[in-house]
Amino acid sequence: MNNEVAAGNTTSTLGHLALGLTLLAFGLGGTGVIDNVAAADAAGLATWVGGVTLFLVGLLALRAGDKGEGTAFAALGAFWFTWGTAAGGGASADAVGVFLLLWALLALTLTLAASGSGLFGQGVYGLLFVALLLLGIGALADNGGLAKAGGWVAAVAGLVAWYGATAAVAGWPTALGRANRSAAAAS
Repeated sequence: MNNEVAAGNTTSTLGHLALGLTLLAFGLGGTGVIDNVAAADAAGLATWVGGVTLFLVGLLALRAGDKGEGTAFAALGAFWFTWGTAAGGGASADAVGVFLLLWALLALTLTLAASGSGLFGQGVYGLLFVALLLLGIGALADNGGLAKAGGWVAAVAGLVAWYGATAAVAGWPTALGRANRSAAAAS
């Protein structure tokens, strides 16, 4: 087994932990799998952990010269802060749908910009894009099934972000490339 572990600097690890926990709470709330828990119940976590923490981590990354993660975390912090403070505020379903679709464009930009960063970089942003797309279309079409599917995709994205950050801290393997498959086949 290849034990290569992504080095993960402090801002990257903290940013992915904050993103992972926020996405997991938001996604699980959106699935309806837990009685009496909705996505809006994650508003406090989204505001402070997803919003403020990610924004500050983004600023620290930008200051350190990491424009990719700095931009990603600062922008995602703005998204989560805006969503968290507006959740349950009485916006129309159409306004919520447009909001989510516009932020899906950000997630698409982050996905494309993270090319070559592997599963824990590009994968999280790609899953976030799909989740926001499903949630936005679900809100516009008043389709609860799409909203639940978006919630599940967001929860999976949260788990992937959480695992990637935890692996960086714990020294767990993160490489899933051909070298691992070749070594597994040879065993």
